[in-house]
Formats: sequence, structure tokens, C-alpha cells
Amino acid sequence: MTFYYLNPLNLSFPIMKILIIEDEVSLQDLMKRSLTKEKHTVESVFSLKEARDKIGVYTYDCILLDIMLPDGNGLQLLKEIKSNKRREIVIILSAKDSIEDKVTGLELGADDYLPKPFHLLELSARIRSVARRSQNNGIHGFTLGNVFLDTDKNSLLVNNVNVPLLKKEYQILSYFIQRPNHIIDKALLAEQVWGDSADQSDDFHYVYAQIKNLKQKLAHAEATIEIKSIYGFGYKLISKED
Repeated sequence: MTFYYLNPLNLSFPIMKILIIEDEVSLQDLMKRSLTKEKHTVESVFSLKEARDKIGVYTYDCILLDIMLPDGNGLQLLKEIKSNKRREIVIILSAKDSIEDKVTGLELGADDYLPKPFHLLELSARIRSVARRSQNNGIHGFTLGNVFLDTDKNSLLVNNVNVPLLKKEYQILSYFIQRPNHIIDKALLAEQVWGDSADQSDDFHYVYAQIKNLKQKLAHAEATIEIKSIYGFGYKLISKED
């Protein structure tokens, strides 16, 4: 019997939106519970068809991709993801620990390869390592004006003073600060931050409430960035110094 262990440590970790593509029910459930405990937004599917449906509609920060799926080879999906110039980190998970599969996956553009069985602690470390390499030229955070969003500690500093944020407030600001001056539709923001649960309601009051609280915290901390409401479209993060 193969055992997979939940991550017992509270490690520093950039919060991400993750898609798990894995047909082994118990492993998928363990990964989902472990990564959700790490405060990530996690979605999961069992097949290539379900994965294509998800990826066709949504975007993710990281995709955990099993090679051997009931309706095909995960390497084909990897090829499609990379040919479409998508930005997701892709980590291959496979019981086929052959050098050929590993080389093929990396040559197709996978960011890492993790053979089964594995400890979930190692999976978390691999995700964290790849995310750090890909983020912001190796800097573990984002700076705009007098604001620094620390992706190691999942915290906000304004003029080097910590500003406490709730989980969703941090995720919203993280999404915006990586896209300054871009108009973000409220439905897209909801999907990115709340994942599948955003589809359950056409009422975006929960988005409005979180945005309102975040704007108040930024203003109170005298941040030189501001989330502006764009009537009829959504929101835009701007720097007051521009």
C-alpha cells in the first residue's frame, strides 16, 4: 500500500490558485486538503476532458499534472498548455518514474517532475521553489510605490510597516499588484480568488465587501497605490505617484 503524508508544518508559502489533475481519488483528496490548509485556492479534476474544460475557461498559477489519466496521456495536455503560451507553472506527477518521461516532460516545458509516491511536504516545497524561480525575477514579493507584498510571508508592508490583511484581501491585492493599470473585471477577479465557488452566485457582494475593506486599509496606511472602481467594467490598481 502507498502512503502519502499531509504536510505537518506551517511553511511560508506564496498563496496560489492550483489545479490538480489526478485520477487517484485518495491522493487527489490528500493533496487538495493539504494545499487548502496552506491557504491556496485549489480545484481538482480526474480526467483530461475535465482538465481541458477547466483550463479553457479559467487560469491558474500552478497545475499539478498526472501523466497516466483514464482518457489519455497528461503529456499531451502539457504540450497544449505550452503551445498556447499559457503562464501556469506545471509540475508533473507520475508513477512512471522513467527517465524518458521525465526528459520528455521537461523538454515540453514542465517546470518540475515529481515521481510517485511522494510526501506532500515535498510537493509543497517543489511548488514553492518553482513559484519563487518564476516570480518577479527571483524577488520574493512585489513592490509598487511604497507598498511591498511579501510572497514569502503572505503579508503587506507599507513604508516598511506591516498592514494586517485577511486571506482574501491578500489574494485580491496579490492579483492586482501583478497587473498594475490593468482593468480587472469583477467576475474574473471572483473566479481567480474564490475559484469554483464563484460560479455559485451572480451576486458579487462578497467581492465588493472585500474590495471596500482593502481600499480602506490601503488608505489608512497611506499607501501610494489605490484600487479605483471603473464604472461598468470593474477595478484597476494605480500608483498615485505616476
